[in-house]
Amino acid sequence: MKLEDQLKTSNLPLARKLSLGILVTANYIDDKVAEALKPFDISIPQFNVLRILRGQKGKPANLSTIQERMVSKMSNTTRLVDKLITKGLAERVICEANRRKVEISITKEGLQLLKEIDPVVDAVEANMTENLTEENIEYITNCLNEIRK
Repeated sequence: MKLEDQLKTSNLPLARKLSLGILVTANYIDDKVAEALKPFDISIPQFNVLRILRGQKGKPANLSTIQERMVSKMSNTTRLVDKLITKGLAERVICEANRRKVEISITKEGLQLLKEIDPVVDAVEANMTENLTEENIEYITNCLNEIRK
């Protein structure tokens, strides 16, 4: 029996059913997005860092800012940034005001890669949510936000 069917028919407390449903769905989404990113030789956490850096709109970010904005707080931000630098997708910037302060910014190559990846990930996300109405999506999103309060 599939896990989805087990969750529907089990006598688990509702809160546990919800927690398991969210975890199973999160893993499903991760698998689909990771599969879409594979041809670009980039992981989900690396993709997340690139999007954070792009969101800086040309201003560099320090490691703690990147860490705060990461979807997965378990990620080793320094290692992720080092890999992006090795790939030429990000670069270290020495702060003019404080030479000991190192910040990170996205390169032109990083921005170009995101331009290629964004429509692919958008399509994966659209495909996963095609059975939901806009109202369903808003409702689910609001409920998930309530859980995190």
